[in-house]
Amino acid sequence: MTRRVLLREIAHARAGDKGDRSNVAVYAYEARHYPALEAQLTPERLRGEFPRLLRGRIQRFELPQLGALNFVMDQALEGGVNESLNLDSHGKSWSFLLLGLEVEIED
Repeated sequence: MTRRVLLREIAHARAGDKGDRSNVAVYAYEARHYPALEAQLTPERLRGEFPRLLRGRIQRFELPQLGALNFVMDQALEGGVNESLNLDSHGKSWSFLLLGLEVEIED
């Protein structure tokens, strides 16, 4: 049996930024949820969920020993902190956005 949950219920995230690149690592709280992250959090899904915000390359690095996925997203911060008129175009905004996604997990 499966159910849908917000990603923040089964994972946490750390983020950083440099220029117009955001780096977000998503860590499963429990090892049993890592396969769901690996299957459902893909660069293609992120681009589909945030097409107007993600304009560049999205790379995903798997860290199964840590139960984590690391995403490096280019052209994701409206030019970066020094170029954007956005009040908060920092990388930490991306961790909040990703943790708001729904994922399906085994009960």
